[in-house]
Order: sequence, then structure tokens, then C-alpha cells
Amino acid sequence: METISKLPPPSSVKAIRSFLGHAGFYRRFIKDFSKITMPMTHLLEKDTPFVFDEECMKAFKFLKERLVSAPILVAPDWSLPFELMCDASDQAVGAVLGQRREKHFHPIYYASKTLNDAQENYTTTEKELLAVVFAFDKFRSYLVLSKTTVFTDHSALRFLFAKKDAKPRLIRWILLLSEFDIDIKDKKWAENVAVDHLSRLEDPERSEIREEEIGDRFPHEMIDFVEADNQGMPWFTDLANFLAHGVVIEGMTSQQKKKFFRDAGKYVWDDPYLYRVGGDRILRRCVSRKEGLDILRHCHEGLTGGHYGHHSTAQKVFDCGFYWPSVVKDALEFVKKCDPCQRTGNISSKDEMPQNPIQVLEVFDVWGIDFVGPFPLSKGNRYILVAIDYVSKWVEAQALPTNDARVVLKFLKKLFSRFGTPRALISDRGTHFCNTVLEKALQRYDVTHRLATAYHPQTSGQVENANRGVKRILEKTVGKSRIDWSDKLDDALWAFRTAYKTPLGTTPYMKVNLDLTEAGRKRYFQIYELEALRDAVYARSLSIKEKTKSLHDRKLKGLKEFKKGDRILLYNSRLKLFGGKLKSKWTGPYVVEEVFPYGTVELQNEVDGNTWKVNGHRLKHYIGGPIDENEEGEEILLEKPE
Repeated sequence: METISKLPPPSSVKAIRSFLGHAGFYRRFIKDFSKITMPMTHLLEKDTPFVFDEECMKAFKFLKERLVSAPILVAPDWSLPFELMCDASDQAVGAVLGQRREKHFHPIYYASKTLNDAQENYTTTEKELLAVVFAFDKFRSYLVLSKTTVFTDHSALRFLFAKKDAKPRLIRWILLLSEFDIDIKDKKWAENVAVDHLSRLEDPERSEIREEEIGDRFPHEMIDFVEADNQGMPWFTDLANFLAHGVVIEGMTSQQKKKFFRDAGKYVWDDPYLYRVGGDRILRRCVSRKEGLDILRHCHEGLTGGHYGHHSTAQKVFDCGFYWPSVVKDALEFVKKCDPCQRTGNISSKDEMPQNPIQVLEVFDVWGIDFVGPFPLSKGNRYILVAIDYVSKWVEAQALPTNDARVVLKFLKKLFSRFGTPRALISDRGTHFCNTVLEKALQRYDVTHRLATAYHPQTSGQVENANRGVKRILEKTVGKSRIDWSDKLDDALWAFRTAYKTPLGTTPYMKVNLDLTEAGRKRYFQIYELEALRDAVYARSLSIKEKTKSLHDRKLKGLKEFKKGDRILLYNSRLKLFGGKLKSKWTGPYVVEEVFPYGTVELQNEVDGNTWKVNGHRLKHYIGGPIDENEEGEEILLEKPE
């Protein structure tokens, strides 16, 4: 009733058409329906301005009152079967519970709920089945042990219950619905207007109550008034006592007794065991939760377990002929905490941390530097040392015979003398960049040396792109012997500098454009023109980086959040290149020591206390051991070797 009584007035022609369709479904119970709705139907005419006046408001309020009063809204008759109409839209799901009396459908309860952000991304089939799950969760007290006919305009739901290779989410929902006696029938959209309107309700206040999400997980089938579990006895003690000796708990209300006897009809006593009659009419022996955890361990990690997921593990328990109310939930928790299962799998781009672009203001303030090679010997050279400016994308490169600290220092001195001393230099953690000689030289020039995270080349992505660009040009211009690449390097650099760059909106040459031969008035105007160009390039670069970040973060599985003290597993990137058969690529667990805002996490080894930094891309949370934490493992003491 509250769903309809608090319904706001329609704000568009589409909303009026939806409301009239809902009300028209019960027009046989509303006298002079056409006369009452005439002010509102007039707004549906072509080229009629939308003005919801007092006459329309009066008709709207009258229809709302009739929809939530007799003879339309009736009390349930427990001798008749229930009918359920369900529908889903992109924003909400709706359901109408009712019964058919004298061949006419009478509603008992209206229900509607807004979808959250994750549920809005479900497929159409998932949304339609979610509407059914929501309806049975909402009207559970009416529908348990009652024959229920479900009407939906999505015919695929009729065949979904027999499909064995559906998504895990759909399989879980189907298992939850298996305890009800359901008959799904297809109903055309035009005949399902009442619930269709409920799934498309316009309410500006609905966005403020999104925290009350749809409960797509049903409560456990536990008897509310039984305290056997708290007294250290199995959960089925009272049911067993009733079925074996006719003993009923004292002090129960009439409703509790009714529920107790109804639940007892699902169980069979065969001394000395209690069996549960499943939806597939198979008897399964009831066990306590403590025994159930041992059964789960055997079905998941035993000799014939195979470490399957929680759905297959729970199904193995059922196939073995055992039952306890929280078997599905316990299987999910057990698989989550299984140590071997957590150490399997790989990482992909969807596991990356959110992107943090490096946006620099001034030209030649930040340089990225890296080696490319080794290449075939060309005039005594095997490597190319590449440096790129983070603002102008201007590239400097030099062919070198070795890749040691001496040639790097000589190259940087020449770079600084030509373009000035930068504020920062970004490089990887190679020994040719991380050494005492280079650190002392950079300290003398007052240059901050920033190091990329190990096994994470995206930190210095600018210079990695420059490396690929220069190498791609050389691949297409060198001769068959490939020994002339050092002669082609200058031409490749010029081609790279004069190529159009999308983040700049121009070429690196036009961005820098330091024409030192011009003087006087012409050079004066060139400087101001260059400053205006740099401002425009900065704004364009910032805009493109924001779009790139948005596109990158949209593809991620979810936001990784690490806190100090968390236990995590570290992906060994070396095994990605040199993988071993049947070898786990995850090491740990380690402890998070500190979390940095740019995606880097500092880890600590609990054994030796060593700390180091890695990117969050290579990390995942370590949930822990099995559910039964009271079980103590056998400790083996080793003697020290003599």
C-alpha cells in the first residue's frame, strides 16, 4: 500500500501512460473509469502541451485511493493459490502479489525497489530473475508451502531452471528458489502493465534510500525460537525430538507452532538419523555445523575434492547425502579461505590500480630515461639511451657501446647543458641508473631522482612509448644486415619529433620551437606565440589524461583498498616470463606496512622484517585459513645440524 499511496504525480507523458496502464488493469472494479481519467488521457493527445492541472491531480489522487482499497486490494485467502507478477526495468524491480477470485486477479500487496549501481549493470535475464528473487524474499511468509504461479514477460526464465551451465549468480538464485513450489508462465508486456508500472515508478526521493538494497540472499532456514545451538546441541535437536517422541517446545505462540509444524513436514526421522526432504525429493542426512565443516573440507580438498568453487563444493555435499542450513554460505567462506585456491590464477589489466597521470607544468622540468637494446653491433654501438621530456614529448637519444653508469652520466651532462637542469629524473631500477656515481652527480645538480616500481614499467610509461616509437621506425628503415641502425638513428629521431602527438595537439618540434637564430622584434613575438601554444597544449594534455584515466579505471574489476596491517599475497612477475609447470605464482603472505596515494604499497616480511615497495597491481588480499580456527596443526621441531 505504501508504494502506491506515496506515489508522486506523473511528470511526463510517459509516466501518465504507465500509470493509466496500471490503473486500467483494474478498471472493471472502478466505476466510470473513462470519465475519471478523461483529464489525464487528454494529455496523451498529439500536440497537447503537458499541463498537470487541478483536475488531473484530483483524478490521480482518486485512482490512488481506489488502487489501495476494496474491492481491488483484498486480504489473502489461504485456501487459494497465490499469483505473483514480476517485472524489471533498468532502474528498479516491481512485484504484485495477488489471488484470482471469480476469474479476476485481485492484488494483495504491491512492492517496488530501486536497483543499486552493481545491479543496474546486470543483463536483462539477471534483472528479471532478480525481480522474482526479490518478490519471494518480500512475500516469503505468504508463499512458503503454497502453490505459486509467477507471471513474467521474460520467457527465458521458464527454461532457466533446467539449464545447468548458467552463470554462478543465476545458479545461486535458482537454488534459493528451489524450496518454493513455483510455476512460471509467460505473460505479454501489454498484459503485465500493473507490475511494469511498479518497476518504472518516478520518485525523486528513491535515490536517497538506495542503501536498502534488494536482498538477493535469503535468510538461513533456522527456527527462530530454537536455542539448541546456543546450548551446544545440533540445530535439529528440537525437530528430532518432535518427530521421534512427539515432544514439542513449551511456551511457543500459535504462529511459532504453525511454523514449527510446517517445517517439521520437510524432515523424516529414521532412528538414529534425521533426514531432510529436498526439493528434488531426495533424502539427505542432517548433520551439525561442526560435522559439516569436516565434510566441506573433505569435499573441497580431499583426495577426490579437486579444490572446486563453492557452488561445486556445495553440490558435492548434497550429492554425498548431507544437509545443514548454512551449507552454501559455509562453502563460500571455506573456498575463500582455502590457501591453495588463493595462490592460483594470474593477473591482468583488470587488476591494476587506478591510474595516476603525471602532469608537469613547465617544459624540460621532468625527463624520463631508459636504455633500449642490445642491438646488432653497429660502429661499436649496441645500445640506445633514450630520454623524453614529459611536457613537450621531445626525445633525445644516443647510440652507446655499453649500458653502464659512466655513459649515462656523460649523456645527462650533455642533456642538462642543452636544455637546462630539470627538477626530476624518472628511471627504472637498473644498476646503470641506481648507483653512487649517478646519485652524487644528480645531488650536485639538485635533481630529484624518481624510481619506477619494480616490474611495473607503467610508472615510466612516457619513455617506454618513446622506446617503442624509435625502435619501430628503425625496424622499417634499416638494411637487411641491420648493422646500419646507428646511422639511421638521427633520421628516426627527426621523424619522431615532427610527428603529430594527440595529447599535444601538435608536434614536439612545434611545442619546443626554439629558433635561436631569430632575433629582435620577430623573436619577441615568437616567444609570446610560443607561450600561448604551450598553455593550450597543457590544457589539452590535461583533458586527454583525464579521459584516459576514466577509460582505464572503468575497465577495472573493482577498487583495491589496502590498509596498514593487512595480510596480502604478492604475484611473482618473474614467473610470468619464466613460468614453471604446476608452480604457484603467488608468494607470501606479507604484511602491509604503508600505503602511498599513487598506488604503491610498502610490504614487510614477517620472517626477517625486510621491507620493499611494489605496485598494488601485483597484490591481492590473503583472507586466511579454514573456517574452523580452533583446529591446531601439528608442530614439527627440527634439530639444528651439527
